[in-house]
Amino acid sequence: MHLIDIGANLTHESFRPDFDAVLARARAHGVATMVVTGASAGGSRAALHLARTHPDLLHATAGVHPHHAIDYDDATDALLRELVADERIKAVGETGLDYHRNYSPQVAQIEAFERQLAIAADCGKPLFLHQRDAHADFMATMRQFSGRIGKAVVHCFTGTREELHDYLDAGWHIGITGWLCDERRGTHLRELVRDIPADRLMIETDAPYLLPRSVRPPPSHRRNEPMYLRHIVEELARDRGEPVEATAAATTATARAFFGIT
Repeated sequence: MHLIDIGANLTHESFRPDFDAVLARARAHGVATMVVTGASAGGSRAALHLARTHPDLLHATAGVHPHHAIDYDDATDALLRELVADERIKAVGETGLDYHRNYSPQVAQIEAFERQLAIAADCGKPLFLHQRDAHADFMATMRQFSGRIGKAVVHCFTGTREELHDYLDAGWHIGITGWLCDERRGTHLRELVRDIPADRLMIETDAPYLLPRSVRPPPSHRRNEPMYLRHIVEELARDRGEPVEATAAATTATARAFFGIT
């Protein structure tokens, strides 16, 4: 089984003590490639550094998460434009809107989102998108760039059937995480994942967040890591009613095509 984790926050400080072991465990569990998420100016620079240091295993994205939108300025914009020129950067983002926590004012979130959509329009690379409790403004902002941007994936999808079909109707891809395995808040996804065409479906851990709650035996810690991607694809295959080998092969092929990973 050769899996691709399209979203792993491997620059997170929790991975510093055992980073090489994390990569080794991922490989041992069938994860052949990981895309390191860039979610801030410094984090995007660090993500690219990891991708350059481990070219056989890691790629990266470059962007500013809506939580950090208040910090987005001209220098940030210039840095992202510099970073996305590197071939190891496979997408613009993580970018989007998050009204669930509103760590940054909504006006600042929309402005930072628009500026990153402009970067994607200029460089032609795919978008790695985040949306939580902001669907209407998210769709309205994306519509402003209709015809100017290319491929997009709404990562860590947790939304409603209506939101899912809005994204699919727009031609976008969907990223599924261990949220699927959360019996408290993810059970609705077990039915919705059947609606996602195989060539638009990808998988991710969002490590170190969202450790799948259905892992057995449960680990003694709460840190997620890419090795658990295998558990996610097994759960996903069961919910889609297909062999795990088929789900694994399809999500890997889709990720390779989306990010241009050879």
